[in-house]
Amino acid sequence: MDDSIAKSRTVQARIVSGSAILLSGSGLTAIINFAYNLVVARWLGEIGFAHATVVYTLLTILSAITLSFQIVAAKAVAQQARAEAKAAVYRAFHRGSWGCGLLVAAFLVALRRWIASYVNLPSPELITLLAAAAAFYVPLGSRRGYIQGAFSFIHLAANLVLEGAVRLGASILLMWLGYGVPGVILGNAIAMAVAYLGAYIGSGVRRAPRVPNPLRLSCAMREMSQAVVFFAGQVLINNYNIVLVKHFFPASAAGIYSAAAIAGRVIYALSSAVVNSTFPIVAATSEEARRDLRVIATSLLLVTAIGSTISMGLFIAPNWIWPRLLGSGFANAAQYHVSHLLALYAITTVVYSLSAVIISFEMSYKIAHSSWIQLAFCGVLIAGMCLFHTSLTEVILVQLFLLAVMFLLVSLPFLISSLSDPKELLVAGIGRPVNLVRRVTEDEVIAEFLKSDFHCHSYRKYQESLRRIVAQPNLEDPIENAKRRALLMIKHFALWQEIPAGTKWHEVEVNEDCLKDIRVFPRAHWRKLARGNFSVVDVARAMRTRRDAMDTQFLAKIAAIGNRFANDGAGLGSVILIGRDVAEPLTVLDGNHRLAAALLNTPNRLDRLRFLCGLSPQMTSCCWYNTNFANLLRYGRNVIVQAIRNPETEIARLLKDPEPESQELEA
Repeated sequence: MDDSIAKSRTVQARIVSGSAILLSGSGLTAIINFAYNLVVARWLGEIGFAHATVVYTLLTILSAITLSFQIVAAKAVAQQARAEAKAAVYRAFHRGSWGCGLLVAAFLVALRRWIASYVNLPSPELITLLAAAAAFYVPLGSRRGYIQGAFSFIHLAANLVLEGAVRLGASILLMWLGYGVPGVILGNAIAMAVAYLGAYIGSGVRRAPRVPNPLRLSCAMREMSQAVVFFAGQVLINNYNIVLVKHFFPASAAGIYSAAAIAGRVIYALSSAVVNSTFPIVAATSEEARRDLRVIATSLLLVTAIGSTISMGLFIAPNWIWPRLLGSGFANAAQYHVSHLLALYAITTVVYSLSAVIISFEMSYKIAHSSWIQLAFCGVLIAGMCLFHTSLTEVILVQLFLLAVMFLLVSLPFLISSLSDPKELLVAGIGRPVNLVRRVTEDEVIAEFLKSDFHCHSYRKYQESLRRIVAQPNLEDPIENAKRRALLMIKHFALWQEIPAGTKWHEVEVNEDCLKDIRVFPRAHWRKLARGNFSVVDVARAMRTRRDAMDTQFLAKIAAIGNRFANDGAGLGSVILIGRDVAEPLTVLDGNHRLAAALLNTPNRLDRLRFLCGLSPQMTSCCWYNTNFANLLRYGRNVIVQAIRNPETEIARLLKDPEPESQELEA
C-alpha cells in the first residue's frame, strides 16, 4: 500500500474516532440544551423566551472571541512536540484570554442601556448579567483549546456536557424561585464559571518546566487575526438573524423563530464536534496525508449525514407536536408551519456547516483567505434580510440561497487547488530537488544553525561558557534548547522572524539532478554572481568562469571549506533550506558557501553535507524565499524591533536562572 494512502487512512480513522467521542458529548449536550429551551419556553412563554434567547444569542456572538482563543491555542498546542512547549503556549493564551474577557465585560456594562433598547429588552440589567458570563466565557476558550490541542477529546466532551447541565439546572432552580428571565441569564453565567473551573487541563501542565513560549508574538497575532475573522463571520451568520427578527417582528413571531432556530443550534453543535476533532488532527498531520481528498471528504460526509437525518425528521414531524412540547404560549405555532420552518432552517444550517468545515480545514495548516469571504457574506446576509423579511419563511429562504452561493465560492477554489496538485509529486524521487528522510524539530535546526555560526564576533562573550551546548547539543534538554534559541536571536532575530509559524522541518537528501531548483540565499556578493539567476548550479558555474567578480576574502573562505572537504568534511554544519513544498524550488537559508564549495570540488562533495529543510505553504511571505516590497517592508520592521530591543536579555535571564524546572506553570 502506498505510504501516503496509509497515512491518509490513519488520519481518516483518527477523525472518525475523535468525531465519535465529541459527537457523543455534543449529542448529549444538544439533548440537554434542547431540554433547556423547552423548559424555558414552557415556563416563560413566547415573549419571555424571546427575551432570554436574544440575550443568550448575544453571548453566542461573543463566542467569536472565545472560539478564537480556543482554535489558535488548539493549533499551537497540537503543533508542539514536547509537553513543556505545549504548557508554555497554553500559559500565554490563558493570560491573554483573561485580560480580553474582563475587557469585554467592561464594554458590555458600559453599553448595557443602548443594547437593551435595540433588542427591546425589559431591563438593561440583563446585559450586566451577560457581562458576568462573558468574563468567564472568554478564558474558558484558552482552557478548551489546550484540551483540544492535546487530543483529549473525552475531557473536552465532558466539559461541554458540564456546561449544558449546569445551565439547565441553574435556570430551572432560579425560575422556580421566581426570578424569571434574569434567573435564566444568571443561570448561564453560573454555567460559564463552573465550566471554566471544571476544564481539566491535567496535572502535567502544572508540573511542566518553565520554558520560553515557542510561538512568536507576530505568528500568534497572525493566527489570532485569522481566527477572529473566521469566528466573527461564524457567530454573525449563526446569530444575526435572531437579533434582526427580534427587531423586525413582534415578540410572538420572534419567539416562534427562536424555536425554529433550536434545530439549527443542534445541527451546528454536532457539526462543530466534527470540526473540533478534525482541526487539531490535521494541524499535526503531514502535508502528504492531508492532501488526500478523502480526509476532507470524511468530515464533509459526517456533517451531511448528521444534518440530513435531523432535517428529514423535522420535515415529517406534525405541527401539533410543537405546542405540546413548547407549551401553551406557542398555541399559534401551527399558523407559522413550525415543522416546515424547522426543516428549512436545518437545511440552511447544514449548507453553512459544510462551508465551515472547508474553511477550518484550511485554517489548520495555513492562513485561510476564505475566512474573509465568510466575513464579507455576513454583510450580504444582513442586507438580504433587511430587504426581504415579509415572513419568517422568506427570511430563511434568503439565507439558504446566499449561504449556498457562499459554499460554492469557498469550496470551488479549495477543490481546484487540491486537484491541481499532481499525485506524482507525492512519490519520492520524481522531479523534486529533495527527498524527505525524517522529521526534525525546530530545536535541532537551531542547534545546527549555531554550529556553523558560533565563531562569529556577535557570540564572543559566550564562546567559552556556552561552547559545550553548541558543539554537543542535548536536544532532550528544554533549558539547553531555550539557551540556543536565545543565542540565535542575538544575531538572527530579524532573519528567524521571517520563517512562517508552523513550518515543518525535515532532514532531506538532495537529488543532484534537480540542483538547479535550489537557489542561493539572495544577498551580498551572491547577487553579483547570480545576476538574477540564483540557481546554485548556475552560481557555481559563474564562480568558475568569473573569478573577477569575487573578492579575496570570499575566495579564501570558499578555498578553506574546499580544503576541509578534501579531508573528512567534519564540523561543517548542515545546509538549511526553506520552501513551500518538496516539489517546488528551495532556497538556501544558511550554508551558501558550503554548498557552493561542495559543487566546485572535483568530484563534488555533496555527499559530505547534511541537509535540513523547512517547508510551509506560507513561505511566500518570507522575504528570503520570495523577495518583494511587502516582505522586505516586514523584514525592515523586524530589523527595527531587533535594534530597539536588547537581544541579549533572554540569554542573560536563562544564565541567571539555570533551574527553571522548579517553577510551576500557571493553571
